[in-house]
Amino acid sequence: MNRLSNKVAIITGGSLGIGKAIAQQFAKEGAHVIITDVLEEEGRATTQEINDAGGKADFFRLDVSDASVVEECFKAVHNKCGSIDILVNNAGISGVDKPTHEVTEEEWDKVINVNVKGVFLCTKYVIPYLQEAGAGSIINLSSIYGLVSAPDLPAYHASKGAVTLMTKTDALFYAKERIRVNSIHPGFIWTPLVEELANRSPEGPEKFRENLDRDHPIGHIGAPEDIAWGAVYLASDESQFVTGSELVIDGGYTAQ
Repeated sequence: MNRLSNKVAIITGGSLGIGKAIAQQFAKEGAHVIITDVLEEEGRATTQEINDAGGKADFFRLDVSDASVVEECFKAVHNKCGSIDILVNNAGISGVDKPTHEVTEEEWDKVINVNVKGVFLCTKYVIPYLQEAGAGSIINLSSIYGLVSAPDLPAYHASKGAVTLMTKTDALFYAKERIRVNSIHPGFIWTPLVEELANRSPEGPEKFRENLDRDHPIGHIGAPEDIAWGAVYLASDESQFVTGSELVIDGGYTAQ
């Protein structure tokens, strides 16, 4: 408890799945959590859950792919809270699952705009507030598919590879200002995004999950809470010597 006391944390895509789990765990550790998402109803529900449980949370609607909206949102958060200490770039979409030559330009751009441009814009507009605070932590949600690949979801894989190197670049830019930038690389985590992939699978969702469980040496896929604990560590002062790193949380998937 209290590993994040007196810290203000913005979490993009914080309404569901991994983002929601991170928001809940941050609040339990004492952070004032700012949940942002385009899913307003779900975001407000998560915010209410946290506040009802004794935490502190607010919701701001945010489209991470729109520069002016990101700028105004972060300004409003700073005005309300007085500071910003942590940014979790979690918002992301999977995109279409088909071979590269069948992906349309529009389908490609849709994924890149959220998964890559969104990380860029949120980082761009949070940095001045972290500089003002004199320190900060940025946590970018990449993926095991920012490290290895597979014959599916080409735009998604490209986007997560980009996030991996964007993280290292920004870690180097801002290290001397005590602003740390790290990436988390989840394996398969049972979230609405993965459940959507399961439902779209020709083999059916139950068989899809059984196969995923077998693919992980630990014997099962992960839960959102598994990622949330890693985010708590990277957000806290316990990781003060950690920047530019890749925290892989994948049940051994990429060790094979």
